[in-house]
Amino acid sequence: MRYNRGMVYLDYAATAPMLDEVREAMYEAEQRYFANASALHTPGHLAMNEIEKARGLLAELIGAEPEEIIFTSGASEANNTVIRTFEGCEIETSPLEHHSIIETAERYRGEALPKLYSYMLANNETGEILDLPEIDRSEFSGSPLFEVVTDWGKPLVTDRRKAYLHSDLTQALGKISLNVKELGLDYATFSAHKIGGPIGVGALYVRKNVPFKPLIIGGNQEGKRRGGTYNTVGIIGFGAALEKLKQERTWEKYDTEVRALRDELAKRILTEVAGSSLNTDLTPGKSLPNILNVSFVAAEGESIQLYLDAEGIVVSTGSACASGDTKPSHVLMAKTGDAEVAHSSVRFSFGLDSTAADVEKVMSVLPRVINLLQNISTVKMEDK
Repeated sequence: MRYNRGMVYLDYAATAPMLDEVREAMYEAEQRYFANASALHTPGHLAMNEIEKARGLLAELIGAEPEEIIFTSGASEANNTVIRTFEGCEIETSPLEHHSIIETAERYRGEALPKLYSYMLANNETGEILDLPEIDRSEFSGSPLFEVVTDWGKPLVTDRRKAYLHSDLTQALGKISLNVKELGLDYATFSAHKIGGPIGVGALYVRKNVPFKPLIIGGNQEGKRRGGTYNTVGIIGFGAALEKLKQERTWEKYDTEVRALRDELAKRILTEVAGSSLNTDLTPGKSLPNILNVSFVAAEGESIQLYLDAEGIVVSTGSACASGDTKPSHVLMAKTGDAEVAHSSVRFSFGLDSTAADVEKVMSVLPRVINLLQNISTVKMEDK
């Protein structure tokens, strides 16, 4: 689905355009599944059936059980839920994480056991696929803080381990094959709008019998794990995106078709644009196949973005959540320690609708834009 045929959209890592199938499913849902899904009457049951279909789809795609999936308003809420479950406990994250992890962990971490490790599997700015930490999964006899959790209304004793592992899989879903059990995860985060679903819907995987505290209290929804009236239409839209992901095995297309486009753009930038360097490792298995982060000597990232936007080419300077923040990318600062590299970076992120014509359009404009900015920059090429 290409909304504007004159526009080259290469910001899929921020938000993927809504799929036609999603729009149609949501329109039908507004007509047929308008009732409160928690109600006991038939319209309520019909709405709940559709919610459970979406829950089952996500569970199947990530190797989980349906009852281990909680629908949320998005990945940031899901991340906050996990971190705040471990309020007052040791929380370890990497400097590459999304702001909803870093800032929440900084506010709520303490020194009590058990310990939470929160590491994203794939970075949203560079696309880097990261090694998840090895953690000590042995039992401990520490604080009784998490003796009981609620799982679909039933009290269960947790396994009371020394440490638990959470990963933000928001960027990875649909781009690479995923199995939360094989990854050894206790918690995982997802967002619908990264795969062509609606904005405002996400999900949290919570492995059975692990610690859990609801972030939103005040209702029996989601087995008392997340209060609030179900966003039925949004969840159905999420389900439609998941169904397309499943039917088309999109991770295979990303690994071949999309990777080829990404790599071609990278090769041409390095060849045709002076002062360019990659912040993304193109080696298969080292990064997501759809993200390319590039730095340009003596050219400021936001200026590049604005000049490209004027030519109908949509890219990003990093995480959309940090828009308006003049600080250099915290991800690239952590990776390189070089503020000039971080300030001069641009992220191109592809989707299944991206084409070779998009790459041609970028390369018909980008060299000229970079040359213009380098010529007016106070930083000279020969100084670098």
